[in-house]
Amino acid sequence: MRRLMLATAAILAASPASAQLLDVLTAPKTLIDRAIEARSAADITKDNEIVVKVNTIMADLGTIKASTEIYEQRLLVTGVFDDKALMDRFETQVRAIKGVKTLYWHVAYVPEGDPRRKQLLDWGDATVMATKAQARLVGAGGVADVNFRTTSDAFGMVYLLGRARSSAEAKKALARARDGNGVKRVVNYVEIRP
Repeated sequence: MRRLMLATAAILAASPASAQLLDVLTAPKTLIDRAIEARSAADITKDNEIVVKVNTIMADLGTIKASTEIYEQRLLVTGVFDDKALMDRFETQVRAIKGVKTLYWHVAYVPEGDPRRKQLLDWGDATVMATKAQARLVGAGGVADVNFRTTSDAFGMVYLLGRARSSAEAKKALARARDGNGVKRVVNYVEIRP
């Protein structure tokens, strides 16, 4: 438990302010949910160690332009950088992290002055979109929400990561993730395994 608390503190220290607020608000539920997940404490510990390494890289590079979700060492990284060299250094270091089974890289370079910047969601709006997507899973019958992670990005995309026990559960989770205001697209990284 102490190791999990230290990992959580490190994550909070390196997360954007809006992500930190979300973590604080959802921490009690998250800790309870993770305790009843359909996977081992060792697996959860491995995930936490990877996220701490990513957050350490961000801290070392002096950036909070990216965010992560992870499930069973399948690491999802999203974000928008306006400094290409910084993004490239970040990507190189993240790809070098040992223990990552699969890396889903959804980090974009959008320079200052690019007209696409006017259409990007801010951190707060993206965080709300992700929180609502996860909440829709909690209320969905036949969906074990503790086995899913959701996040969203500045482009209005929702990402669904995790494990479904059946194709029916995966379809329900995907439908609930799509069912939100402003969701432009859902990227599905759900594996089906009983």
